[in-house]
Amino acid sequence: MPPAVLITGSGRRIGAVLARAFGEAGWHVVIHYGASREAAEKLADELPSAECVSCDLSDGAAAEAMITNLAGRLDDWRVLVNCAAVFKVDTFDSLDHAVFGEAMAVNAQAPVRMTNAFLHNARSQGGKRIINFLDMKLLNPNPDFFSYTMSKQALSAAVTMMAMAAPNREDRIYGLAPGAIMASHDQQPDEHEISGRMNLLRRITAPEELADAALFLAEGWLASGETLFLDSGQHLLSQPRDVLYLARQ
Repeated sequence: MPPAVLITGSGRRIGAVLARAFGEAGWHVVIHYGASREAAEKLADELPSAECVSCDLSDGAAAEAMITNLAGRLDDWRVLVNCAAVFKVDTFDSLDHAVFGEAMAVNAQAPVRMTNAFLHNARSQGGKRIINFLDMKLLNPNPDFFSYTMSKQALSAAVTMMAMAAPNREDRIYGLAPGAIMASHDQQPDEHEISGRMNLLRRITAPEELADAALFLAEGWLASGETLFLDSGQHLLSQPRDVLYLARQ
Protein backbone atom coordinates (compact mmCIF):
# COMPACT_ATOMS: atom_id res chain seq x y z
CA MET A 1 0.00 0.00 0.00
CA PRO A 2 1.28 3.53 -0.75
CA PRO A 3 1.92 6.02 2.08
CA ALA A 4 -1.31 7.15 3.73
CA VAL A 5 -2.83 10.54 4.45
CA LEU A 6 -5.97 11.27 6.46
CA ILE A 7 -7.80 14.44 5.45
CA THR A 8 -10.64 15.46 7.73
CA GLY A 9 -13.72 16.94 6.10
CA SER A 10 -12.63 15.70 2.68
CA GLY A 11 -15.97 14.53 1.35
CA ARG A 12 -16.58 17.92 -0.27
CA ARG A 13 -15.30 21.45 -0.93
CA ILE A 14 -11.60 22.14 -0.29
CA GLY A 15 -11.08 18.85 1.52
CA ALA A 16 -12.22 16.95 -1.58
CA VAL A 17 -9.83 18.97 -3.75
CA LEU A 18 -7.00 17.98 -1.43
CA ALA A 19 -8.07 14.34 -1.50
CA ARG A 20 -7.99 14.28 -5.29
CA ALA A 21 -4.57 15.90 -5.39
CA PHE A 22 -3.05 13.46 -2.90
CA GLY A 23 -4.70 10.52 -4.68
CA GLU A 24 -3.32 11.60 -8.04
CA ALA A 25 0.12 12.01 -6.45
CA GLY A 26 0.13 8.36 -5.42
CA TRP A 27 -1.06 8.48 -1.81
CA HIS A 28 -3.56 6.22 -0.09
CA VAL A 29 -6.23 8.73 0.94
CA VAL A 30 -8.36 8.25 4.04
CA ILE A 31 -11.42 10.42 3.48
CA HIS A 32 -13.04 11.56 6.69
CA TYR A 33 -16.61 12.83 6.60
CA GLY A 34 -19.22 13.97 9.06
CA ALA A 35 -22.54 14.14 7.23
CA SER A 36 -21.33 13.84 3.60
CA ARG A 37 -21.27 10.06 3.34
CA GLU A 38 -22.54 9.81 -0.23
CA ALA A 39 -20.08 12.38 -1.56
CA ALA A 40 -17.19 10.81 0.36
CA GLU A 41 -17.89 7.30 -0.91
CA LYS A 42 -18.27 8.54 -4.48
CA LEU A 43 -14.92 10.33 -4.22
CA ALA A 44 -13.22 7.25 -2.78
CA ASP A 45 -14.44 5.18 -5.73
CA GLU A 46 -12.82 7.66 -8.11
CA LEU A 47 -9.37 7.60 -6.49
CA PRO A 48 -6.68 4.96 -7.13
CA SER A 49 -6.34 4.07 -3.43
CA ALA A 50 -8.80 5.38 -0.87
CA GLU A 51 -11.15 4.56 1.98
CA CYS A 52 -13.72 6.43 4.07
CA VAL A 53 -14.06 6.95 7.80
CA SER A 54 -16.80 8.77 9.68
CA CYS A 55 -16.54 10.63 12.96
CA ASP A 56 -18.27 13.49 14.74
CA LEU A 57 -15.33 15.77 15.49
CA SER A 58 -17.26 17.64 18.16
CA ASP A 59 -16.67 14.50 20.25
CA GLY A 60 -12.99 14.78 21.11
CA ALA A 61 -12.75 11.25 22.49
CA ALA A 62 -14.25 9.82 19.29
CA ALA A 63 -11.84 11.86 17.16
CA GLU A 64 -8.91 10.53 19.17
CA ALA A 65 -10.22 6.96 18.92
CA MET A 66 -10.49 7.30 15.12
CA ILE A 67 -6.79 8.14 14.96
CA THR A 68 -5.82 5.27 17.25
CA ASN A 69 -7.86 2.78 15.23
CA LEU A 70 -6.32 3.91 11.95
CA ALA A 71 -2.83 3.82 13.46
CA GLY A 72 -3.36 0.18 14.34
CA ARG A 73 -3.89 -0.88 10.73
CA LEU A 74 -2.04 1.60 8.48
CA ASP A 75 1.55 0.46 7.98
CA ASP A 76 2.90 3.74 6.59
CA TRP A 77 0.79 6.67 7.74
CA ARG A 78 2.76 9.83 7.13
CA VAL A 79 0.34 12.77 7.02
CA LEU A 80 -2.66 14.09 8.94
CA VAL A 81 -4.49 17.07 7.43
CA ASN A 82 -6.87 18.76 9.84
CA CYS A 83 -9.11 20.46 7.28
CA ALA A 84 -12.61 20.03 8.72
CA ALA A 85 -14.15 23.08 10.37
CA VAL A 86 -17.47 24.61 11.36
CA PHE A 87 -18.14 28.18 10.22
CA LYS A 88 -21.29 29.63 11.74
CA VAL A 89 -22.51 33.17 12.23
CA ASP A 90 -22.13 34.81 15.61
CA THR A 91 -20.75 38.07 16.94
CA PHE A 92 -19.18 39.31 20.15
CA ASP A 93 -22.33 41.31 20.95
CA SER A 94 -24.58 38.28 20.51
CA LEU A 95 -22.30 35.39 21.32
CA ASP A 96 -24.07 32.08 20.80
CA HIS A 97 -22.74 29.67 23.41
CA ALA A 98 -23.68 26.59 21.39
CA VAL A 99 -21.89 27.95 18.30
CA PHE A 100 -18.89 28.87 20.44
CA GLY A 101 -18.69 25.43 22.04
CA GLU A 102 -18.95 23.63 18.71
CA ALA A 103 -16.35 25.86 17.05
CA MET A 104 -13.83 25.34 19.84
CA ALA A 105 -14.48 21.58 19.90
CA VAL A 106 -14.28 20.95 16.15
CA ASN A 107 -11.84 23.64 15.04
CA ALA A 108 -9.38 23.62 17.95
CA GLN A 109 -9.76 20.75 20.42
CA ALA A 110 -10.21 17.93 17.89
CA PRO A 111 -7.13 18.82 15.78
CA VAL A 112 -4.98 19.00 18.92
CA ARG A 113 -6.20 15.67 20.25
CA MET A 114 -5.84 14.01 16.85
CA THR A 115 -2.35 15.41 16.39
CA ASN A 116 -1.27 14.05 19.75
CA ALA A 117 -2.71 10.60 19.01
CA PHE A 118 -1.19 10.58 15.52
CA LEU A 119 2.30 11.49 16.71
CA HIS A 120 2.30 8.86 19.45
CA ASN A 121 0.57 5.97 17.66
CA ALA A 122 0.95 6.13 13.88
CA ARG A 123 3.59 4.02 12.15
CA SER A 124 5.49 5.89 9.45
CA GLN A 125 8.44 4.99 7.24
CA GLY A 126 9.35 8.67 7.05
CA GLY A 127 8.85 11.72 9.21
CA LYS A 128 5.25 12.46 10.14
CA ARG A 129 3.56 15.64 8.96
CA ILE A 130 0.51 17.38 10.41
CA ILE A 131 -1.09 20.20 8.41
CA ASN A 132 -3.63 22.28 10.34
CA PHE A 133 -5.95 24.49 8.32
CA LEU A 134 -6.06 27.98 9.80
CA ASP A 135 -7.30 31.25 8.24
CA MET A 136 -5.81 34.48 6.95
CA LYS A 137 -7.87 36.15 9.72
CA LEU A 138 -4.96 35.34 12.01
CA LEU A 139 -3.26 38.48 10.68
CA ASN A 140 -6.28 40.31 9.25
CA PRO A 141 -8.87 39.85 12.01
CA ASN A 142 -12.41 41.19 12.20
CA PRO A 143 -15.20 40.42 14.69
CA ASP A 144 -17.53 38.63 12.24
CA PHE A 145 -17.88 34.87 12.77
CA PHE A 146 -16.46 35.53 16.20
CA SER A 147 -16.35 31.97 17.54
CA TYR A 148 -14.89 30.55 14.32
CA THR A 149 -12.14 33.17 14.27
CA MET A 150 -11.35 32.68 17.95
CA SER A 151 -11.07 28.91 17.44
CA LYS A 152 -8.62 29.38 14.56
CA GLN A 153 -6.52 31.73 16.69
CA ALA A 154 -6.43 29.03 19.35
CA LEU A 155 -5.35 26.38 16.84
CA SER A 156 -2.66 28.69 15.49
CA ALA A 157 -1.18 29.05 18.98
CA ALA A 158 -1.40 25.28 19.39
CA VAL A 159 0.58 24.73 16.16
CA THR A 160 3.51 26.64 17.66
CA MET A 161 3.31 24.87 21.00
CA MET A 162 2.82 21.39 19.51
CA ALA A 163 5.82 21.88 17.22
CA MET A 164 7.93 22.70 20.27
CA ALA A 165 6.62 19.67 22.18
CA ALA A 166 6.67 17.08 19.35
CA PRO A 167 8.42 13.90 20.57
CA ASN A 168 10.50 13.30 17.42
CA ARG A 169 12.70 15.87 15.70
CA GLU A 170 11.92 14.47 12.24
CA ASP A 171 8.17 15.20 12.63
CA ARG A 172 6.70 18.47 11.40
CA ILE A 173 3.56 20.38 12.48
CA TYR A 174 2.37 23.14 10.16
CA GLY A 175 -0.36 25.69 9.67
CA LEU A 176 -1.93 26.43 6.28
CA ALA A 177 -3.92 29.66 6.21
CA PRO A 178 -6.23 30.28 3.21
CA GLY A 179 -8.19 33.41 2.38
CA ALA A 180 -11.53 33.78 0.59
CA ILE A 181 -11.09 30.88 -1.83
CA MET A 182 -14.57 29.37 -2.11
CA ALA A 183 -18.04 30.81 -1.57
CA SER A 184 -18.87 30.56 2.12
CA HIS A 185 -21.97 30.52 4.26
CA ASP A 186 -24.92 31.86 2.17
CA GLN A 187 -22.76 33.65 -0.38
CA GLN A 188 -23.89 33.72 -4.00
CA PRO A 189 -21.47 33.16 -6.93
CA ASP A 190 -21.54 36.82 -7.98
CA GLU A 191 -20.75 37.88 -4.41
CA HIS A 192 -17.81 35.49 -4.28
CA GLU A 193 -16.47 36.97 -7.52
CA ILE A 194 -16.21 40.26 -5.65
CA SER A 195 -15.09 39.03 -2.23
CA GLY A 196 -12.59 36.55 -3.63
CA ARG A 197 -10.69 39.41 -5.25
CA MET A 198 -10.49 41.57 -2.13
CA ASN A 199 -6.75 41.00 -1.78
CA LEU A 200 -3.53 42.65 -2.90
CA LEU A 201 -3.37 40.76 -6.19
CA ARG A 202 -7.08 41.22 -7.02
CA ARG A 203 -7.34 37.55 -7.95
CA ILE A 204 -9.29 34.54 -6.72
CA THR A 205 -6.95 31.99 -5.20
CA ALA A 206 -7.79 28.56 -6.61
CA PRO A 207 -8.47 25.60 -4.30
CA GLU A 208 -5.86 23.66 -6.29
CA GLU A 209 -3.23 26.07 -4.97
CA LEU A 210 -4.05 24.91 -1.46
CA ALA A 211 -3.68 21.30 -2.59
CA ASP A 212 -0.27 22.08 -4.09
CA ALA A 213 0.77 23.74 -0.82
CA ALA A 214 -0.42 20.78 1.24
CA LEU A 215 1.56 18.38 -0.96
CA PHE A 216 4.63 20.59 -0.56
CA LEU A 217 4.30 20.54 3.22
CA ALA A 218 3.61 16.80 3.23
CA GLU A 219 6.79 15.98 1.34
CA GLY A 220 9.17 18.77 2.33
CA TRP A 221 11.27 19.80 5.31
CA LEU A 222 10.07 23.30 6.13
CA ALA A 223 10.78 24.11 9.78
CA SER A 224 8.17 22.76 12.16
CA GLY A 225 5.72 25.30 13.53
CA GLU A 226 5.60 27.43 10.37
CA THR A 227 2.33 28.71 8.89
CA LEU A 228 1.98 29.19 5.13
CA PHE A 229 -0.52 31.81 3.92
CA LEU A 230 -2.33 31.13 0.62
CA ASP A 231 -4.57 34.14 0.07
CA SER A 232 -3.08 36.37 -2.66
CA GLY A 233 -2.02 38.83 0.03
CA GLN A 234 -5.33 39.18 1.86
CA HIS A 235 -3.67 38.74 5.26
CA LEU A 236 -1.60 41.88 4.59
CA LEU A 237 -4.72 44.05 4.48
CA SER A 238 -6.85 45.46 7.27
CA GLN A 239 -10.49 44.65 6.55
CA PRO A 240 -13.04 45.77 9.18
CA ARG A 241 -15.54 43.04 8.31
CA ASP A 242 -15.58 39.59 6.74
CA VAL A 243 -15.41 39.86 2.96
CA LEU A 244 -18.77 38.12 2.78
CA TYR A 245 -20.30 41.34 4.12
CA LEU A 246 -17.90 43.73 2.39
CA ALA A 247 -18.99 42.29 -0.97
CA ARG A 248 -22.58 43.29 -0.17
CA GLN A 249 -21.86 46.92 0.59
